[in-house]
Amino acid sequence: MYLDHFGLREAPFRITPHTEFFFAGANRGATLEALIYAITHDEGIVKVSGEVGSGKTMLCRMLLEKLPENVETVYLANPSLSRDEIFHAIAEELQAPLPESRSHLLLRSLQDRLLDIYAAGRQVLLMIDEAHAMPPETLEEIRLLSNLESNRHKLLHIVLFGQPELDDHLGEMSMRQLKERITHNFSLEPLLRNDIGSYVMFRMRAAGYRGPDLFTPGAIQLISNASEGLTRRINILADKALLSAFSENKHQIDNKQVKAAIRDAQFNPKREKHPSLAKWIAGTAVVTGVAVLAYFAGSYNSVSKPTTAIATETPSETVGASKPTATTPAEPAPTPAITAQKPSAAATTNTTVAEKPLTLSERIAATDEWLKTMPDTHFFIQLLSTDGNNTRGVEIFLENNTKALDPQQIRVYRSNLSGRNRLGVIYGGYPSTDAAGADLAKLVDLNPTSNPYIRSVRKLR
Repeated sequence: MYLDHFGLREAPFRITPHTEFFFAGANRGATLEALIYAITHDEGIVKVSGEVGSGKTMLCRMLLEKLPENVETVYLANPSLSRDEIFHAIAEELQAPLPESRSHLLLRSLQDRLLDIYAAGRQVLLMIDEAHAMPPETLEEIRLLSNLESNRHKLLHIVLFGQPELDDHLGEMSMRQLKERITHNFSLEPLLRNDIGSYVMFRMRAAGYRGPDLFTPGAIQLISNASEGLTRRINILADKALLSAFSENKHQIDNKQVKAAIRDAQFNPKREKHPSLAKWIAGTAVVTGVAVLAYFAGSYNSVSKPTTAIATETPSETVGASKPTATTPAEPAPTPAITAQKPSAAATTNTTVAEKPLTLSERIAATDEWLKTMPDTHFFIQLLSTDGNNTRGVEIFLENNTKALDPQQIRVYRSNLSGRNRLGVIYGGYPSTDAAGADLAKLVDLNPTSNPYIRSVRKLR
């Protein structure tokens, strides 16, 4: 209705997932890449959780498009299948013989078919949407399916997409065996205020809009408050606001149109399950640590056991590794990260340095110098990853969450990995994952709601 009025070739805020409207900001793109890495390089079950309307289905559709050609996918959109029905559904998708009775014969037929696919050099990925709605006995079948393997590799890779209720189900005692097989946990957090403005205009331009920003800052703030950062709600509100502006023959969206959209939408508050998380992320977008570690540094088995998981990541590097303290991580040469650009301050007292902190650009430049001296085989701890335009969020994070850390080991970098402008906050420099794990455990104890994780210098470089 309003397409010609705003110079659009198609509706920009449809709530059905269309991959050409995938927003790679706010860590969505990084999460997608991390998910692909976890699927193609690891053999555990992967879980993706997020609130209703947070973008899980869009991420699922993008995954189907971006996976390598040697990966065959089985997508189950109906989670209410019984234990026998899920075997039949998978076998039918893979064109395996379907015995008329006896579920154990069906499982054997499915395993034989998976072996044939594996012998042809291909992988099979099972993607289950709305997994939180699966009956408990069907979830147990997922565990049995994850046991199908050759003499060296898993035959079936599994990704569960679900609402936060999935975490509740997996926390039950009867689900502990399945939960132990989940090696990577991804969490789609709501968009932040700074991301919402970028998201809205990204959708507009993807739909053909070529003019200046349509939504005023006040309108974006109202959308942010009413939507609680959920992309589906943002789409609904933006669509209604555009319709309201069209009816008034206006070409800018201000508070009046958004308030009308909010009244019409009548959203209920979403469930607030982890209120303490906001204290750690301090207004920034963070990719869950265990998820990104799959992409950046390799296998990471459990947030609750950071040291053990990291030690198994690259065992050849943990033999005989030193174990520095949290305030003086081992490095091959004096690091220029914090003190390089202020030698006079560093030469006096720590108090002087604290009174005159580096600006963000100075920190980034110092980190660039530090990277020049660090071997590819060294590691650091990732504290934060956010959109490259979120400089204020990084500053707030540094102010609120790093006071107990050695300031000379806190570094900020800017990265354009895969064409996306990112800002990151990192800590320390370690010769091995074992050495980094000692400090990682202390950082987790410092703030249990955080998700710091280990990355290699080679991956950052």
